[in-house]
Amino acid sequence: MEQILDAAEYLFSKHGLHGVTLKDVAHRVGAHHTLVNYYFEDKKTLFDAVFARRAEITSTRRLEALDAYDKASKGKPTVEGALRAFLDTDLDLYSQGGEGWKNYGAFGAQVSNTPEGAELMDQHFDPVVLRLLGLLKKALPNCAEADIFWGYHFVTGALMLTLARTGRIDRLSGGLCKSDDFAAIKDRMASFMAAGFLEICDQRKSDRR
Repeated sequence: MEQILDAAEYLFSKHGLHGVTLKDVAHRVGAHHTLVNYYFEDKKTLFDAVFARRAEITSTRRLEALDAYDKASKGKPTVEGALRAFLDTDLDLYSQGGEGWKNYGAFGAQVSNTPEGAELMDQHFDPVVLRLLGLLKKALPNCAEADIFWGYHFVTGALMLTLARTGRIDRLSGGLCKSDDFAAIKDRMASFMAAGFLEICDQRKSDRR
């Protein structure tokens, strides 16, 4: 079962739902396709199982990190602190969890940009995202709620591009930056995004005045 899920995860991360067949998965495992059919009645069932397998782990870890940060901040969270609990915990998983987690990251980046993927995101990640948004609202009590949601939208876009590891930044920077350098990303992403939240909230307040 784990071999099937690993093989499907790799293939889905490269080709998406519609670019992979159950026979492709069986071939990568080195088994007859009837074995895959024994465990999974169709490709979508396998796709959903691959997504769910690691989603619970990353969602639970981030919820725990956000809860711990909320407690440590004694009800006075900062934007960057909340983002670090959410982003850094996830980036640590992808950087330290081995090739399987890197494949899952690329798979998740593909999933997040499809209609069927949006439903999976809703199902598995809404609780942790709403927990983050609650902390951001507490950190920015005078910020318009719409701006906080837009800020999260920009954060998740950057995170998905990071997890996709396309190599584009490697080429643009002439090798100065590497798309799989999660340590460098972790050093910068939460601070960069926190500044963006503060800027749009301040700008919108200024506009209203």
